This record gives sequence, C-alpha cells and structure tokens, in this order.
Amino acid sequence: MGTEGMMARIYSMGVNGTEGYPVQVEVFAVGGIPGTEIIGLPDTSVRESRDRVNAAIINSGIELLPRRITINLAPADLKKEGPSFDLPIAVGVLIATRGLIPAEGFEFGKTVFFGELSLDGKIRAVNGALPMVISAKERGFQTVVLPEENAKEASCIEGLRILPVSTLKEVIHYIDGSEIPVPQRQMTYEELNRENIITVDMCQIRGQKAARRAMEVAAAGGHNMLMIGVPGSGKTMLARCLPGILPPLTFEESLETTRIHSICGRLSPGSGLMITRPFSAPHHSASVASLIGGGQNAKPGEVSLAHNGVLFLDELPEFSRAALEALRQPLEDGIVSVSRIRHQAQYQSSFMLIAAMNPCPCGYYGSTSRACRCTKNEIRKYLDRVSGPLLDRIDLQIEVDAVPVQEINDSLPAESSATVAARVAAARRVQQERYRNEEFYTNAQLNNAAIRKYCRLSADAETLLNAAVEAMHMSMRGYNRVLKVARTIADLDGEDIISSSHAAEAVQYRELDQKYWR
Repeated sequence: MGTEGMMARIYSMGVNGTEGYPVQVEVFAVGGIPGTEIIGLPDTSVRESRDRVNAAIINSGIELLPRRITINLAPADLKKEGPSFDLPIAVGVLIATRGLIPAEGFEFGKTVFFGELSLDGKIRAVNGALPMVISAKERGFQTVVLPEENAKEASCIEGLRILPVSTLKEVIHYIDGSEIPVPQRQMTYEELNRENIITVDMCQIRGQKAARRAMEVAAAGGHNMLMIGVPGSGKTMLARCLPGILPPLTFEESLETTRIHSICGRLSPGSGLMITRPFSAPHHSASVASLIGGGQNAKPGEVSLAHNGVLFLDELPEFSRAALEALRQPLEDGIVSVSRIRHQAQYQSSFMLIAAMNPCPCGYYGSTSRACRCTKNEIRKYLDRVSGPLLDRIDLQIEVDAVPVQEINDSLPAESSATVAARVAAARRVQQERYRNEEFYTNAQLNNAAIRKYCRLSADAETLLNAAVEAMHMSMRGYNRVLKVARTIADLDGEDIISSSHAAEAVQYRELDQKYWR
C-alpha cells in the first residue's frame, strides 16, 4: 500500500436468480476533498449504503478521517441489489482509512461478510442469506459473518464456520482480534426435522368421503387436482390439509425451498430451514409476473414459492386468461425461465396444483341443496375461462357438494392426517423404489415412454380404458393422465398390475370434462 492511498479488499456475496455469487468489495481511500463514490452497477439501495455506513461507524465510537473514498463492487457487469453489502463496505472503509487495524494473520480471502447496517450500528437481517452461504461454501470460503437473525437459516450447512453478529462493534472486535464471536453450533437435518408439522388436520373435515379419497390419491402420486363445488362446501379446507399428508421435505428439497423463500423475504426473522411443504395461495387478481415470476428485478413468483409443495388457486376462472395459460410451462417442465433486457434467470417450480372453482357464477349449478339462477350462456362463458389445454394438465377432477347436516353432526371421528399420511408415504416408497434408476420419482412425472413401461394393465382394465377413451373423447394427454392416476391407485393398494377397479376409479376422476365442458 502506498503513502498516498490505502486499499482494502473484502469478500461478500450477491444473489442472481436463486444462486449466490462472490462479490469483491474494493475500497480505496486517498487524501483530497472528502466524499464517497460507489461503482460496479449498484442499485439505489446499494448507493444509499454510504450514508448508512458513515452513520453506523460514527455511532460505533470510531472517528472517520476525512478521505476521498472509492468503492468498487466486482464483477462490474452484474447489477448489485439490496442492502447486504453494507457490512463489507463498512469493514473496507474502516481498514482503508486506518480506523481498523486487522489482527496479524486475519484471512480476509477466506471470509465472507454480509448484512444491512442501521444508523446506530446494529446489523439487520437480509434476504437471500441461505443461497449466499451455500455459494460461499461451494467456492471454498471457510467463515461467514452474517446477521444474527439470518444465522439459523444456515444451521444445517456443514463445513463452514458461521459467525452470527448483531452490531458493527462485534465485527470490529473480531477483525482486530480482541473478541471472537461464538460460532453457531451446526446441526443435522434430522435434528431440525423432528416431526412433520400439521397445520390443518383432515380429522376436522366432516363428510366429503369422495373428496378425501381424491386428496389421498393426489398426494400419493403428486397429481394436480381440480375441485368443483358450491360455496362453503369445504374446498379450501381440503386443499389446506394437503401439506399435512404429503411426505416431509428431504434435506435437498428443504434447501431448494428455503433458498427461494429467503430470496423473496418470506422467512420470519430467526427462522431456520423450512421443514414443512409450502402452501402458496395467491389471490385471483394476481398478475402474470407475480404468479410466474419476473417484474423489473426478475424475482421468483408464487409458482416458485410453491416449489416442492402446493399451489392453490381458489376461484380458478377469476384468474386472468394470461396468468392461467402461463402456468402451462411450469406444470410441464417444473421450471420457469424469466428473461428481461438486463436480467435472465431460471426458477424451480415443481409443485402440485390444487384448483377450486364454483360450477357457475352464482355457485349452485348442479347443487342438490339450492337452485341455480344462472342462464346457460352465463354458465358457458364462466366455464370457458378455463382452457382445454390447462384442464388436460390436471389429473384429477372431483365434484364437492354441501355436506348434509347429519354428517356435520356425526360424532364419529374422521381419519386424521397422520393416518392418511402413512398410506401416502407407503405408496411414495413404492414409487421411489420403482424409479430408483430414473430421473423422476413420482407417478405424476412419468413421460410417455415411462407410462408404457411402468403402467401395466390387466386385460379387463385395458378393455375398460379403451371403451372410456371412445365414450369420453379423451385426448392422448388425458388418456396418459388416467393411466398415471390408475398407477397411483394400484400403488395405494400394493398391486403391481393395474386392475379394472383401479382403472375405473381413475376414469371417474375425468368425468367432469363431460359434465361441464362438453
């Protein structure tokens, strides 16, 4: 370092899509007219960090010498967003202005810093902590200094020393060697994931035996499902029971899910890895960008927030046609590609779609308890808001009517989510064993070649399905989806061959096409 200026280089992490990438925070301080300039494609929140940093340093009891400071965030061709660079900028400024003398041998090249600074020197949580920590490990860093409220997100990432800090003073004492923060105790995912937390239990649902059975089949095979029924029949409550009967998240699925929620700022302060499957229920007024992802800064949408979980679309026909048609790619590919002039990203979006709708504008077409007041033309226009190609991508279609009063008052307890989840887990284990050498792991993910290989039919089942295809004028996609559902029903029964009873039940889940749309 020369006598005219001082240089400091601190490592931090940024986020691009759902992945982290290393950022070098280079700080150069030289005599002259005092001022601070930040370069390297910073957004507004990054440019404003100079004021937060100055106030935080002064309120931490350190007097800043008047210097001309240039801060470069490399690589310069990637846009830097968010306040997470506050902490590394503050460390770099302190070192470059000689306000902080690092302890001998301190390894800046193996340490990552990130966090937002408040004006009084406290360190606040930031979005995207988990992907940044994972990427720091992948790139060979050994220590991560991060906000205390973000530390639990990284509690299951092994091979790193995680140092939670709550103030800038703690970081200063750590670098000068006067006081080392206590490293966070890392734990295994098994320690974290003690139990599958059930928010809405199926034992709370009265009646609806057919709908409960369809939910079990959908969960066992990972199938998409549409519920059509009158208002107040329990469609929303049925949907909210689904995460409780799905198998718990694996460690890899938990990492994938948590990093998306971390980037979007959906994690509560101090929360760790997500151990329950997400349930995303956007309002029907949601735009295409909020549903699929994108916008000016290309953020993940609701379909990505539902990754490895459930996307629930209530009042399906009320969603815009463009939003519903945009669902077709993630439903087929399990991924969303977002392209903007200055940003391109891919977001994982492998989810179960559960949709609910009324059969007509008034909600009572076909009801046994109340007369419908809609005209045929009104019903047709309402139903036509849901396109045929989208319906073809939904495996199960069920009708849900109002529960009779005698079933509401029935004192016999219904099956709990834990009981149903045990059967679902057994069927999923059968599928995992069957597809252990394949790229997919549930029946819903079978491609055409795999359907022919794994969906073996008895002679009676084949005859029944052939007749159903002709009578119901099924498309090839619809026929394949019936086969996949029949495969799941056979798995629930522990059968290797699909029988006529399995095929008949699967066909029943496609009959609403005929009743409502044809």
